Amino acid sequence: MNRSATMATTTATTTATAVLAPLAALLLAAAPAAHAQSATYAIDPTHTFVTWEARHFGTSTSRGRFDRKEGTVSFDRAGKTGRADITIDMASISTGVGPFDGHLRSKDFFDVGNHANARFVGDRFTFDGDKVSRVAGNLTMLGKTVPVTLTATNFNCFDHPMLKREVCGGDFETTLQRSQWGMAYGLPGIPDSVRLLIQVEAIRQ
Repeated sequence: MNRSATMATTTATTTATAVLAPLAALLLAAAPAAHAQSATYAIDPTHTFVTWEARHFGTSTSRGRFDRKEGTVSFDRAGKTGRADITIDMASISTGVGPFDGHLRSKDFFDVGNHANARFVGDRFTFDGDKVSRVAGNLTMLGKTVPVTLTATNFNCFDHPMLKREVCGGDFETTLQRSQWGMAYGLPGIPDSVRLLIQVEAIRQ
């Protein structure tokens, strides 16, 4: 190789290094920043309720809710990913009517003596911009696990003025077929479809 060719090769190598080195540094610096977008939130039980609705022999609508629940939610707005893990104490069901609550806790319905908790694990988040619009996952209840998708009718994050932390949450809903979990009591007089309405707020940790 003559001297001119050697000088050209050296110049090209130096130029490539000058361009690529800052680019590599920029990418390395951006990686932690992107990762930092992922955050974990703890469910706020005072602003989180799981309410259900079901028709009573095709006439009026019976309603109730579960008063005790806990869990965490994490999501990454930039990466459009997330995970929710929520546990519900099934014995905490409340309709405001004691005998009805007792029947719902029995083996005819939630069988809380043998299945104390239900658990929803959602690991497929859909976003509309930076807002969560759907959460798909699995609901385990009565010993059976069935896919469930929750659709957001509202979602927002805000800086809580008293807690001094970010709070995110919204309203989600879905319709279940209770027979998928083996809950067949009263069918078809008591319909199979049960509507779930979930109000949730979670505090950034």
